[in-house]
Amino acid sequence: MTSLRAFTCDDLFRFNNINLDPLTETYGIPFYLQYLAHWPEYFIVAEAPGGELMGYIMGKAEGSVAREEWHGHVTALSVAPEFRRLGLAAKLMELLEEISEKKGGFFVDLFVRVSNQVAVNMYKQLGYSVYRTVLEYYSASNGEPDEDAYDMRKALSRDMEKKSIIPLPHPVRPEDIE
Repeated sequence: MTSLRAFTCDDLFRFNNINLDPLTETYGIPFYLQYLAHWPEYFIVAEAPGGELMGYIMGKAEGSVAREEWHGHVTALSVAPEFRRLGLAAKLMELLEEISEKKGGFFVDLFVRVSNQVAVNMYKQLGYSVYRTVLEYYSASNGEPDEDAYDMRKALSRDMEKKSIIPLPHPVRPEDIE
């Protein structure tokens, strides 16, 4: 049976099978350690019965309570190719949403490549909607142009009027994001 547990430092040496996917954003070890130190409850891994890591979610809590912008943020969600289409991503998202709900968040948000329609459609099925487009959010390599991102959001129960998910009418640039 799959177990969902807190991500540990040791997992950093075991998650290459997940991170080698070309659509998975990868970061330096200090970045992952920062998340483990500051938001350990938002860093969850799915582990197969034999000990193989199947997927993980890494997130944080951020924003302003006064401006009703306190929220959970999904920094990374990835499932190894051989474990996709089993509902793991949905379960990991559900856990992060529950944590954000307990922390009094107004919404959960994430950024996803506009071209990653499989992920965009999955997030829509999970109740997320496009809040805004962020122009040239993802840096390209090999001389390709930078890629736009969707900032997708899902309102939590604290946002009774669903103000946090009213779409912006125009795209923004990365430097305009708080």
